[in-house]
Amino acid sequence: MITTTRRLLAAPTPDLAAHTAVHGALPRPHPAELLDLVDRSGLRGRGGGGFPTGRKLRAVAAGRAPVVVANGCEGDPASAKDKALLAIAPHLVLDGVELAAHAVGAAEAILCAHDGTALRAAVAARSWSIDVSVVDIPGRYVSSEESALVNFLTTGDARPTVKVFRPAERGVRGRPTLVDNVETLAQLALVARRGPDAFRRDETRLVTVGGAAPHGGVFETPVDLGLGEVLRLAGTDPDATVLAGGLGGEWLTRAGHHRASSIPGVAAFHVLGGCGLRETSEVLAHLAAESARQCGPCMFGLPAIAADFAALAAGAAPADTAARLRRRLGVVPGRGACAHPDGAVRLAASALRVFADDVTAHAHGGCLA
Repeated sequence: MITTTRRLLAAPTPDLAAHTAVHGALPRPHPAELLDLVDRSGLRGRGGGGFPTGRKLRAVAAGRAPVVVANGCEGDPASAKDKALLAIAPHLVLDGVELAAHAVGAAEAILCAHDGTALRAAVAARSWSIDVSVVDIPGRYVSSEESALVNFLTTGDARPTVKVFRPAERGVRGRPTLVDNVETLAQLALVARRGPDAFRRDETRLVTVGGAAPHGGVFETPVDLGLGEVLRLAGTDPDATVLAGGLGGEWLTRAGHHRASSIPGVAAFHVLGGCGLRETSEVLAHLAAESARQCGPCMFGLPAIAADFAALAAGAAPADTAARLRRRLGVVPGRGACAHPDGAVRLAASALRVFADDVTAHAHGGCLA
């Protein structure tokens, strides 16, 4: 673990006493004051959507008997920030859970992870005025999607659902539900302690750099740090080609010319280490295998796209494969219960654009890597 500045990871310990010694006691301002602090801080969600946290809290606070759900599942294998945060600073997350429940008037909080063993120990070390539970979520890519999480906690089925109602209106067991990423909740705890002005001045984020990065890992960086500087922390040329935004992101050439905070999706950057077509083919095969298999775009579209890319990467594709792929990519987005197929299409489309020369080389039996 390498960090450039420490706010979230200032107390790298699962011990509650050590955490309190570094961060101090948790303040509990009046809910209306807390909501105002969050609004003024400009805090946005860290799960990939970037939705304003204050607006989300207010929407849930308007309902009856709300529930708080902390999402620490991190189903995207390109990202490791939430796992690192829960291992290193679980009590900062739990501070955020307490504050979120206080802000919205919730008497119940549910912490979700693929393996909640360590989290249960941290929960047991604290005194709670609300009902808090830890739930293990199936280790699938789409099971940590917001509607899938709510569906699993309500019915035991970890598959996304068509969003007739937002969780803030009708979520877990039909109750208004705040679903927040664990890093968002940890940031909430910093807002309450530091105030909105100091928070904005020193705001940080957790970023994962992987793939061919010589010194990859999870970094805590200033929120406005350029992607080139992030890549340098991982020992990587800032002009490298990078898959940005997780597996459902897009390939960027000369990645250092982009701002890390402006790239949509999860804060994860995979550095290309070989043939772009081959790496894209492997990711698409994974995404096709990880679908919930309940909507046509995933059941039929993703396997077909993955098969076409596998043929391109192997140099065994018919001449019309790239054109057929582009047609397929145009009809898949926006038709599923969740954004899983949209992410796969975004990845595939960016690969056809960025690795156009590789497509030509593979078609003639060669490879540029």
